[in-house]
Amino acid sequence: MTAPVNYDPLAPAYHQRYAVNPLAGVAAWLPTLTPGVARALEVGCGTGRWLAELAGTGPRLVGLDFSAGMLAQARAPAPAAPLVQASAAALPFAPAAFDLVYVINALHHFPDQPGFVRAARRLLRPGGTLALVGLDPHSGHDHWYLYDHFPGTREADLARFPATGALVDWMVAAGFERVSWSIPQRITERFVGRAVLESHFIQRHGTSQLALLSEAVYAAALERLRAAIAAAEAAGEPLVFETYLALHAVVGVASAA
Repeated sequence: MTAPVNYDPLAPAYHQRYAVNPLAGVAAWLPTLTPGVARALEVGCGTGRWLAELAGTGPRLVGLDFSAGMLAQARAPAPAAPLVQASAAALPFAPAAFDLVYVINALHHFPDQPGFVRAARRLLRPGGTLALVGLDPHSGHDHWYLYDHFPGTREADLARFPATGALVDWMVAAGFERVSWSIPQRITERFVGRAVLESHFIQRHGTSQLALLSEAVYAAALERLRAAIAAAEAAGEPLVFETYLALHAVVGVASAA
């Protein structure tokens, strides 16, 4: 298992990613889960982006994150939501405490992903919903220039992110029914030449993919990238950097059994 990212030092600047890309598709999709929901838990709530999105939609919200730094940032966008510092591997809540448990772009940080799915089932009342949203680098359909230019990032993501089919299997085995899959968000990005160097997501702490690299590996890769850009410009054929990523959503309903 890849070593975890320490998000405390990243927390003050983390929310900048949503200024670059607010993930409008996820923002539109998430409230469709809340009709009839009295209590909802976000596990891996980070700086509170998705708690804020659901504020005022009906449910009483609770946010949980392992990082104290991230929770400190979440207090402003989610002032009404209780914030709990705990691990996804040891959820400190009573059985059947929630109608909705959701995870947005955080499951890949959890140390025991199938165990989390089982634990989430225990937290849900019968008929409650578990929703998991994240990348699936196993799909073979995505492309990201980070994978091409920063060694080890693709391999790390293949180890960290479960395949969508695995999520479905884990949910069924844990006692979820009506398990469904969708793509609420597609991410596209295109840079020509050195414009890519200004991207938030290519900065050392702009993504967990790069934060996992050592300073030396990151610096060497960035230097090679700068050299490749300069050589391409000198040849009159600037490099193009493109991103095509899908965020997959797997949703299951807790059975009555």
